[in-house]
Amino acid sequence: MNIYTANTKGLLPVLKYIIKRLLLLIPVVIGVSIIVFVIMRVFSPDPAPVVLGEHATQDMVDAWRQANGLSDPLYLQYFHFLIGIFTGDLGKSYYTKTPVIAEIMARFPATIELAISAIIFASIFGILIGAISAVKKNTLVDSAGMVTALIGVSMPIFWLGILLIILFSGILHILPSTGRIDILLQPKTVTGFYLIDTLIAGNFAGFWSAIRHLILPAVALGLYSMAIIARMTRSSMLETLGQDYIRTARAKGVTEGRVIRKHALRNALIPVVTVIGLQLGSLLGGAVLTETVFSWPGIGAYTVQCILKSDFPVVQGVVMLVAVTFVIINLIVDIVYAFLDPRIKYNKKEA
Repeated sequence: MNIYTANTKGLLPVLKYIIKRLLLLIPVVIGVSIIVFVIMRVFSPDPAPVVLGEHATQDMVDAWRQANGLSDPLYLQYFHFLIGIFTGDLGKSYYTKTPVIAEIMARFPATIELAISAIIFASIFGILIGAISAVKKNTLVDSAGMVTALIGVSMPIFWLGILLIILFSGILHILPSTGRIDILLQPKTVTGFYLIDTLIAGNFAGFWSAIRHLILPAVALGLYSMAIIARMTRSSMLETLGQDYIRTARAKGVTEGRVIRKHALRNALIPVVTVIGLQLGSLLGGAVLTETVFSWPGIGAYTVQCILKSDFPVVQGVVMLVAVTFVIINLIVDIVYAFLDPRIKYNKKEA
């Protein structure tokens, strides 16, 4: 058997697993679509009077509902909605008359940029705090790390955001409190990610401005995830440090730093990867409060506005996008997890 054949056979289980998980997207999408459709139609107010205003006549309301397909039976409305999901046509906003996909894509990069920045902050400091706490178990350092994690879990995002704005923007005047970038440094939109667009344009002043605008909302959004990651890292590290191969490595004279870095931390991070992936998915859907407090122009704050205005197509489109993104992130995490842990096999016969 040559190397090419061996590599091909090794990749086949992975490809089958990926295809299987992608096929599972279909029932997930259908299930989420049913839930969001029912909630918007049953528990939300009639959008016609909201859109047309309180002085609209009944004839105007009936005509508007007819034009927007809200006079059709519910099963027919859902059928059109479901077909639109798989064809990429989620309808148009009731207010701007712009396609929902265009409305979402204009704001989704801002939310992704914020969520990724928050998870990077949470991962770096969470793993660092958790690892140090485990190594310094039952010491003052350990207690300080776990108190920090407890504060992160307990503190509401909106309250933390306001505190950060008061301290770093209102008192110290070192960081901006709203927006994504200084208005005079706003780059030409290429990808929608300001950190990338500013570098493409060679606008380093804009790049630095975008980073400064990211710091406060990323910290506010990522502190909860940092606490979860820190606690998971500490628990996993303590379990790993008690394993026989760790004692064997120490008995062989391996330095403590190498034992921690190469043997303990590397193996302890396997379950942490799953937590990080789940937290990233949660951050995408949970950025609403952060974006509202910091006036961040992402889909979170925009969705709140659309809910208040009963803009059904936009709200449905955002929920579907976040749900699909969450499932895809979980798929990526599962694949990375299997690469990190050689005990996991995609092929049941090999397990």
